[in-house]
Amino acid sequence: MNLLRTKKELKTLEATKIEKELNSIKCGIEIHQQLDSHKLFCDCPSILRKDQPDFEIMRKFHVVAGESGETDIASKHEAEQNKQFIYQGYNTSNCLVELDEEPPHQINKEALNIALHIALHLNCKILSISQIMRKAVIDGSNTSGFQRTVLIARDGWINTSQGKVRIDSINLEEDAARIIERQKDKITYKLDRLGIPLVEIATKPDIKNPEQARETALYLGEILRSCKVKRGIGTIRQDLNISIPNHPRTEIKGFQNIQIIIPTIKKEIQRQKENIKKKKLKSEVRKALANGKTEFLRPVPGAARMYPETDLPLLKISREMINNAKNTLPKLKGEIKRDLEKTGLKENEIKILLKENKLNDFENLLKILKEPKIIFKILIEIPKEIISHEKIKNPEKILNIDLFENIAQAIADGKITKKDIKHILTKILRGEKFSKAIEIEKIDLIELEKEIANMIKEKPGLNIGGYMGLIMKKFKGRVSGQDSNKILKRILNLQ
Repeated sequence: MNLLRTKKELKTLEATKIEKELNSIKCGIEIHQQLDSHKLFCDCPSILRKDQPDFEIMRKFHVVAGESGETDIASKHEAEQNKQFIYQGYNTSNCLVELDEEPPHQINKEALNIALHIALHLNCKILSISQIMRKAVIDGSNTSGFQRTVLIARDGWINTSQGKVRIDSINLEEDAARIIERQKDKITYKLDRLGIPLVEIATKPDIKNPEQARETALYLGEILRSCKVKRGIGTIRQDLNISIPNHPRTEIKGFQNIQIIIPTIKKEIQRQKENIKKKKLKSEVRKALANGKTEFLRPVPGAARMYPETDLPLLKISREMINNAKNTLPKLKGEIKRDLEKTGLKENEIKILLKENKLNDFENLLKILKEPKIIFKILIEIPKEIISHEKIKNPEKILNIDLFENIAQAIADGKITKKDIKHILTKILRGEKFSKAIEIEKIDLIELEKEIANMIKEKPGLNIGGYMGLIMKKFKGRVSGQDSNKILKRILNLQ
């Protein structure tokens, strides 16, 4: 028997070994998503500003022992750095709550309702009573040294192609201040982001491999985008908790790009394997880098970093609030696509409608005029065509939903036809009022036939398309293409 293996067999064995290692991991995802509402514990707007701040304050981090007499290891590590924290703020969009000089206001009800929508989509059990908590924050990104957070739901689940992933918890919490500059012994933050409502979703460690991690993150993202959340860079942050057998948990923070989840997990598995060989078994927080690697941030904080918020009462979520959330639950993207397909819209039309965020306008117009294809033309197709030819500043101010509703109503009432839409919208963009623009002078068909006959005599030898172009250019909406085509064919056939 030949005991020597071929190179091909060795490669196959190595690939199988790697696959087993990738499928023996424990991995969970945490997602932090900003909600599109004012701040969580005050009435300040949730806007980021680029102009010069009105004031600055400076603070330092001090570590104290908890009720048990023990000092948190991560807090001690940060205090030893002796850093200064500078906070920049604005008189018109920041208040004393963000400076930790005034108690927090009652929780933002709109943000709570959005979080309930997310919890329902994730099949979670909503808590009827919950204690708002303070979570110790040690990097200076909160002026108070803690972040307010409240558990609103737990024990949910989603289905993936590789099995169920359980949802451990959904928390509603306030975002941290925004870092502006980092120096060796000083960090500068802006207070504009501090207090923006965040929903935190944490899964159980049910994710078995990098591909399932990516699929889970994408599906959670689809659920979030169906609800009233902020969009754009910096509005969502994703963290991974990952470990292989015989290695403590590592928390990888700061995924902005979903595409690097797979390479990051693979490289983290390799790093943990090397740690086991070197017997360097530490639980730590690491930062995700763009190349898929990670770098050390700090030790994993201890378990005792949460304590009750004494300035706010218990949060009570009534049955009425839950029923209201159910009645206003937004549809997921997949459901919306299926509903739009039933209307007869093509796949590319549906993509454009969703990409341009015109779904609500489309549904409103559909209530007036039960013709989806025409509505798509009114809302997107014809305005784009006109704008590409007409040199008009800020056309979106004129071509608004109110105008489109008037156009749809005029078609429904029989005052105009779908063939008049482009002509009417062009006249309105050029300054005509709607009431004047829809007064379309229709030419008599007998007169039209005479005009077409004269046109053929003046310019003989053109094909039907050439004559149609001349007719539509001359009469500009006063005749229908269908009528003109019939008359044109009849006259040409008689010659």
